[in-house]
Amino acid sequence: MIYRVRVILDSEEDVVRDIALDSESSFEDFHNAIVQSFGLDGLEMASFFDSNEAWEQGEELSLFGMYDNSSQTLSMAEVKIEDRLENPHDRMLYIYDFLNMWTFFVELIEKADKTDSTEIYPQLISTLGNMPADKPDMQFESDINDADIDDDDLDESDDMFDDYDEDDFY
Repeated sequence: MIYRVRVILDSEEDVVRDIALDSESSFEDFHNAIVQSFGLDGLEMASFFDSNEAWEQGEELSLFGMYDNSSQTLSMAEVKIEDRLENPHDRMLYIYDFLNMWTFFVELIEKADKTDSTEIYPQLISTLGNMPADKPDMQFESDINDADIDDDDLDESDDMFDDYDEDDFY
């Protein structure tokens, strides 16, 4: 199967790329296609995240698998496109460069039978807009209202390090 996926940069200007992928392609292949089609340098960390209709962030696929005693994050190379994007309008988030937080919305547009076995994928199908020189400004909002913060909670006399001597630190 061939998957047509739309990738949209989260910015004021429309910056969109449609990419065709073989269903057997890995998310690492998809990552490389996004990097190339948007003109990114490819030197930064990146992750895909499962998402829903409200674009809420779910399970992560990282560029490199991360394992510890309590959890495991799969790497992009371990997961095929068909494993996460099953139906048209399935969504994911793609974050590139965790310092600058380039954020992309990813949506499966359509699935089609492969008609030409000689075609090489991934392929850039269409482009709209140019990548901005600087990352878009991100506005982070909180549910906490400034009026809800009690100044007593910020009292410096209640220092959590009062019980420690300088000798306790290396």
